[in-house]
Amino acid sequence: MILRTMSGEFREVNYEGLLEFLGVKSKGQPVKVSPDIELIAPVPFTLADGDGGNGIAWVFSTFDLDRMSERIDPVGWDFKQFCNNPVIQWAHCFDIPAIGRAENIVADDKGLRGSIIFNSKEFDPFGWGIGERVKAGVIRAGSVGFRPIEIEIPSKKDSEDGTSLIFRKQELLEFSVCNVPANPYALAHLALAKAADINNRKSSPDFWGGFIGA
Repeated sequence: MILRTMSGEFREVNYEGLLEFLGVKSKGQPVKVSPDIELIAPVPFTLADGDGGNGIAWVFSTFDLDRMSERIDPVGWDFKQFCNNPVIQWAHCFDIPAIGRAENIVADDKGLRGSIIFNSKEFDPFGWGIGERVKAGVIRAGSVGFRPIEIEIPSKKDSEDGTSLIFRKQELLEFSVCNVPANPYALAHLALAKAADINNRKSSPDFWGGFIGA
C-alpha cells in the first residue's frame, strides 16, 4: 500500500508499517485514526454490467480480500466531498490533468459504484485514449485514494480467512485508472474482454515501488 502524507511525501508500507504509523494496536473493534493521510490502495475492481448512462459503469471497490490481506467496508464510504470535484485521475498523478469525471456514485453492500465519463478527443487526446483502451479491454484496473477514518484489526477468529486489516470508515479522495490490478477479483465485463484472462493476471511485486520511484 502507498501512504501519501499531507506534505506530499510517498511511503510504501506493509500491514505492520501502517499500523505503527497510525498507532493502532487494539483488536476486534473499530478504532478511529488521527493522522491526516491518504492511502492509495489497489482494490477489487470491476467494470460493471448495466447502464452507465453517458459513461462506463464501474465498481470502484468491494469488500473482497485484496492481495495485501485487507478489506474495505463498502458501507463505510464517505464520498460527499468527492462529489463536489469528482475527477478521475491517471495512476494517482496529481500533476496530470484529470482524464475524466465520475457520476452516479453510490455505496452499498455490493460495493462503491458509479460511472466514468472520459474526456473527449477534441480537448484531451490522452484521456480519450485511456477511455478507448478501457473500452477495448486493454486497461482494466483501478484503485482508490482515501483517508482512513476507522480501521479494525480483526480478532483471531475473524482473521482465519487471511484478513489482517479492515477499513471500516473512509473518505474517498480520488479514483484512478491504472495499468496493473493488484487483486484476483479484478474482472471486466466488456464484449472484448474475457474474465478468464483477467483472473489469470498477476500484478508485478515491483509495481508500487516503481510508482514511487517514478
